[in-house]
Amino acid sequence: MSEVDYKELSLNGLWKNNPAIVQLLGLCPLLAVTGSVINAIGMALATMMVLIISNSCVSLIRGIVSDAVRLPAFVMIIAAAVTCIELLMQAYTYELFQILGIFLPLITTNCVILGRADAYASKNSLLPAMYDGFIMGVGFAVILIALGAMRELIGTGALFNNMDLLFGEAAANWKIVVFSDYKQFLLAILPPGAFIFTGLIIAVKNLIDSQIKQRQDALKEKPATGSKRVRVTGNIS
Repeated sequence: MSEVDYKELSLNGLWKNNPAIVQLLGLCPLLAVTGSVINAIGMALATMMVLIISNSCVSLIRGIVSDAVRLPAFVMIIAAAVTCIELLMQAYTYELFQILGIFLPLITTNCVILGRADAYASKNSLLPAMYDGFIMGVGFAVILIALGAMRELIGTGALFNNMDLLFGEAAANWKIVVFSDYKQFLLAILPPGAFIFTGLIIAVKNLIDSQIKQRQDALKEKPATGSKRVRVTGNIS
């Protein structure tokens, strides 16, 4: 394999090939559990850990497993990682585990994880595979948390409610009331709000990409100042 370009991996995971708003993978948890920041953080951390573990294991066995059983082996690895994460959450963050409910075991079928295992980890060595899982998890987490913050703020007028479910009693006072005496806007918290705000995030991303492309095209077309010289020819009498 050629030398790994970690800068390109980072750019792909965070922006150019973000699994949530470019590949549009893993939309089930993205839309279902982002009614609040704490739910989004819990799902984001669980997905990131499964991505790192599964990519690492797939990379280690890539030269051993035959093509006939490749995908079933990947699914078994992912399922084992998800089970470990579930057991940890039951032990240390049980209330958050109950809130996330069925969407935690459904990480096993998340296309983001299986896609990275098959497309990247199965073709690369351990460290690049681990980093790919980490950065793709970060990109997915950023969108989850941004969506959760938007929905919680517009839906309830506050941010960071129930943070103690994940960070302990010390986080019980982290709640920030942005709008006092705010009447809840339930559409933001309900499933239709998830589709609306996800669409807005995708639209903003596409707008930024369009402006960047226009600037790059303009720079390419702009003639270099002073690059042309006028040559005068004629007879001197």
